[in-house]
Amino acid sequence: MKEDSIKNFRTAFKGFLKEENLEHTFKQKQIIADWERIMGKTIASRTTKMFFNQKTLFIKLSSAPLKNEMQNSLIQIRELIEKEIGKNEVENIKFL
Repeated sequence: MKEDSIKNFRTAFKGFLKEENLEHTFKQKQIIADWERIMGKTIASRTTKMFFNQKTLFIKLSSAPLKNEMQNSLIQIRELIEKEIGKNEVENIKFL
């Protein structure tokens, strides 16, 4: 019975997000909230700021060598995000 109520809540919540056209915004917030799980503790600890503008993810890092390495790994980063959240949520990634 508890599992049914969880499924009902999940269905209702997804319906609400779709109805209010908030699915994309929710997924963006989910990417930011799950950044440590997606990229690991080391990268997350050197990430000072993250935000979205449209479908572009902006990431500010405290380490210049890490920023350079991340710029060279954009395809892998996008694949990790798509694996966690789904496709078409991030079109571009920019490092600040």
